[in-house]
Amino acid sequence: MLTEKYINPFTDYGFKRLFGEEAHKDLLLDFLNELLYEEQGQIKSLTFLKTEHLGSTETDRKAIFDLYCENEKGEKFIVELQKTKQNFFKERALYYSTFPIQEQAKKGDWAYDLKAIYTIAILDFVFIEDAEELDKYKYVIKLSDIETNKVFYDKLTFVYLEMPKFKKALADIETHFEKWLYVLRHLNELEKIPAKLSEKVFSRLFEVAEIAKFNREQLMQYEDSLKYYRDLNNSFSTAKVEAMKEGLKQGLAQGLEQGLAQGKLAEKLAQAVKMKKKGYDADDIIEITGLDEQTIASLRF
Repeated sequence: MLTEKYINPFTDYGFKRLFGEEAHKDLLLDFLNELLYEEQGQIKSLTFLKTEHLGSTETDRKAIFDLYCENEKGEKFIVELQKTKQNFFKERALYYSTFPIQEQAKKGDWAYDLKAIYTIAILDFVFIEDAEELDKYKYVIKLSDIETNKVFYDKLTFVYLEMPKFKKALADIETHFEKWLYVLRHLNELEKIPAKLSEKVFSRLFEVAEIAKFNREQLMQYEDSLKYYRDLNNSFSTAKVEAMKEGLKQGLAQGLEQGLAQGKLAEKLAQAVKMKKKGYDADDIIEITGLDEQTIASLRF
């Protein structure tokens, strides 16, 4: 039996119910306008596009991402939710971006005038290379010159949101975009709509996300999606614990090995000091202890 009042947005069903249904398209429009306003300006309308026609091969067509849509200017938006770390995720996102590029190709004379493409990844994890940037959760990537940092091509944009880094309390939230991030991060933990989120778009979101309003089929789909999400998290947590145990085991073994080596060195140094006290030649001490001449010369007694 489900105990939460609202869905978990990081489940496949939860994410697509909030952002991927025609009836709730206004939620996605508001979110994208907040996320991309500086890059893109105001998006007035969105049309959901089918993904099964993308790519030139059958394999490509099976590489389906979560959402694919187009605005009134013909610009394309790929929106992807990623729950756990995945090898080559950045490469995968780059590969996905080539589909709408190829889709724009025209037969006959064509000047290669491409419409802008935005790939948005909402991540429930942090890239290892970003781990030290504790307060940076939004990354906007474009093709640019390394020396000047000037944008070389502004029609291909990747936006990554590393959601675990967003840790602001509701009382500290200042912008509409931060409200969106808070909702995505904490929706399934809330029991009621906080006063700070009483705006029309969030009232609508809470209405769409309320599990009690699901019909039987929707509830079954969500429960299956939630089970998969939990199993995935449990598998990841188990793998992480096992890795930590293995690392601890290796660390202890390495520490023991280092300790033994240091103990043997201490014995040799003590032996060398005794031999120096008794007047042994340096060559004899070197031969017996295996220590080098410089080490023996530095010993005092």
